[in-house]
Amino acid sequence: MAGNSFGQVFRITTFGESHGEAIGVIIDGCPAQLVVDIDYIQGELDKRKPGQSKITTQRKEADTVRILSGVFEGKTTGTPIAMLIPNEDQRSKDYTHNVDVFRPSHADYTYQTKYGIRDHRGGGRSSARETAARVAAGALAKLLLKTQGIEIAAHVSSVGKIYAPNVEIKNVQAFIDEREKNIVRCADPATAEEMIAFIDGIRKDGDTVGGKVSCYIKNCPVGLGDPVFDKLHADLGKAMLSINAVHGFEFGSGFAGSEMRGSEHNDIFVKSHLGDITTITNYSGGIQGGISNGMPIEFKVAFKPVATIMKNQATIDSEGNAAEISGKGRHDPCVVPRAVPIVEAMAALVLADHWLRNRNSKLS
Repeated sequence: MAGNSFGQVFRITTFGESHGEAIGVIIDGCPAQLVVDIDYIQGELDKRKPGQSKITTQRKEADTVRILSGVFEGKTTGTPIAMLIPNEDQRSKDYTHNVDVFRPSHADYTYQTKYGIRDHRGGGRSSARETAARVAAGALAKLLLKTQGIEIAAHVSSVGKIYAPNVEIKNVQAFIDEREKNIVRCADPATAEEMIAFIDGIRKDGDTVGGKVSCYIKNCPVGLGDPVFDKLHADLGKAMLSINAVHGFEFGSGFAGSEMRGSEHNDIFVKSHLGDITTITNYSGGIQGGISNGMPIEFKVAFKPVATIMKNQATIDSEGNAAEISGKGRHDPCVVPRAVPIVEAMAALVLADHWLRNRNSKLS
C-alpha cells in the first residue's frame, strides 16, 4: 500500500491501524536544534482524542505520545523523529457484524476490491484514528513555524445549515482560547450553543451531521509556494482532502468568487503606513499565482456526515447478496469539532514543508 507519506522536505510517514497495537509517525527533514515542547504536542493530541464530550464518539483513548528517536536533551537532532501512540480501547468485538458486509459510504468495498483483504475492525488503515499521528507531526511543524512568527488557527464555522458569522482574528491565542470554551469549537459563543443543541438532537436520533472548519494562517511571509504543480493552495487542498470525511476545500473567496465580476474580485495593492505592500481586500485568500502574498491565508474545509449511524441500513455482503447492517457500536454524531486540530496540523505540515523549500529557492 503506497500513499502513506506526505511532504517533500519536511516529510512524514504514518503507520498503524485503528485496532492494531499502536499508530505512529516518522518525521524526516525537521531541522536540528528545534526545542521540542512535549506538553504542547500532547495538548494538540488532547484536542483531537475521542471521548471529549457527548457530541463526539465515546471511544476512550489517552492518545499519550512517546518520542522514540530524533530528540536529545529536548531538541531535535536533525535525524528522523519517531512518535508512537498506543491504542488502548479498540473494542474489536463491536465490529464482528461487519465481517462479510459492506457498510454504506465506508471504504469496505473499495478496500476489498483493491487489495483482496480488509481489516473490518473499524476500517483498519482507512479509520480516522490514523489522523492522531498527523496531529502529533503537525504539532512539531507548528513549533517550527512559531520560530518564524507564523501562526495557525481554525474553528468550526458551520454545522449543517447553522453558520457562524465571520470572526476577525486580532490575536491568535485569544481566538483559540475563545474557541476552546465550548465543546463544538466555534469561536462565536451564541452560534456554538445553537450548534451543540442541534448536534445533540442528531445524536439522540441516532444520526450524524457534517459541517465546515475555517482556517486562518497569520504572519505568513511572501514567497511560499511554487508555480504550476506545487502551488501553495494546491498542496493545502491535497492535505485537506486527504483527511477522512472531507468532501470540499475552498480558499479565499472560494466558490462564491465565481459569482463575482473581476472588478469586484480583484485585490488592489496598497502600501501600508509601515511600508509593507498589502491588499485592500483578500479575495485571493493570501495566495496569488500559487505563492503566498503576505496577507492572511484563509480557507474552508467541508466535512460530510459520519457514515456510521445508529440505524439499520440495507446493503450487500461480499458475495453480492442483499443484507442489512445493524446500527450499533460507538456513535460519533459530528466529527467536525475534533477535526479542528487535524486541519491545523495538516496546514502546518504544508507550511513547514514550503518554508524549508523556500529557504533554498534563491541566493541570499
